[in-house]
Amino acid sequence: MSAFEDQSGKINSKLFRKIIGPQSGRHREEVVTGPKFGVDTAVIDLGNGNGLATSSDPLSLIPSLGLKESAWLSVHLLVNDMATTGFAPQYAQFTLNLPADFPLEKFKAYWTHIHRMCEELDIAITGGHTAQVPGQESTTPGGGTMFLQAPLDEIITSDGAEPGDKIVVTKESALVSSSILAKSFPKTVKEECGPKIYEQACDNFYRTSSLQDALEATKILAAKTELKAMHDVTEGGLLGGISELAEASDCGFRVDSDKLPAGEAPQKICELFEIDHRLCVGAGSMIMAVAAGKEEALVNHLNDQSIPATVVGELTEKGEGTILIEDGKEEAFDFDGNDPYWNAFFKAMEKGWK
Repeated sequence: MSAFEDQSGKINSKLFRKIIGPQSGRHREEVVTGPKFGVDTAVIDLGNGNGLATSSDPLSLIPSLGLKESAWLSVHLLVNDMATTGFAPQYAQFTLNLPADFPLEKFKAYWTHIHRMCEELDIAITGGHTAQVPGQESTTPGGGTMFLQAPLDEIITSDGAEPGDKIVVTKESALVSSSILAKSFPKTVKEECGPKIYEQACDNFYRTSSLQDALEATKILAAKTELKAMHDVTEGGLLGGISELAEASDCGFRVDSDKLPAGEAPQKICELFEIDHRLCVGAGSMIMAVAAGKEEALVNHLNDQSIPATVVGELTEKGEGTILIEDGKEEAFDFDGNDPYWNAFFKAMEKGWK
């Protein structure tokens, strides 16, 4: 068993509450939202009616995926977290600890992609750290932090949901994980799933931004009173994300598994890699907690913007538990924090899949 209880990916809520939560440095009154499991961003009261929202995430550098694709993940996974506030990020810092043998020309190309993507999103890169490190072989060679300033009373956080709120999910499950698996093991996916599924999965890769989803939601619903909370779908997929939002908001939930949106390509690729699409990292989807009675207006507006959206359940009182409905039967659902995508990726590499 590893030091993290035989778990890959993010640490679970139990370890967070035990180690990180109670040890968060000096308490400062202006920190409105600090470290909390299931919360994508921190919020600091600037004292002038505005708040500073910030979030950090690992960067990606996956040789089998490509430099442009890795840069896309590095930028947009950070952007997705910031989008949960209802606003777009404005500033970014990046820390890169690159392999010692990483060629200069590849670094130039990788960084140019990051620069251009930030430029297109009106994000200023304000600093960071760049180095080459002997022995560094990780596909997450560093981290990034993004910031934005906005009216404090309009910044949404993922712990703002309440019992009775409806749960709306955009796009479909396992978008980013199935896309990465297809692009990393193209020969195997084409042979086992067919070229059409492979192409669909590759096209899905650039659907993994949820910024527009969030910004469009704020156009139709009032922040905090109608659009209560948003959560980016990262490790643990749709079910993990819903569990995290509910836990952060001190709620339970009832979710109908049959209503969780699942595309053909992600489903077939997840079946090939023997993983549950509902539990796989799904950047590009956004989970939204919406005041009851407002969900249909939101779904219709998002659909009009070519953003598929589905009502999948509702938040409940914490004492009612976390319930997943499958085949008409209600069962308690307990998210253990594990995402099967990580092991599937490395297992495929060990098998020699191409």
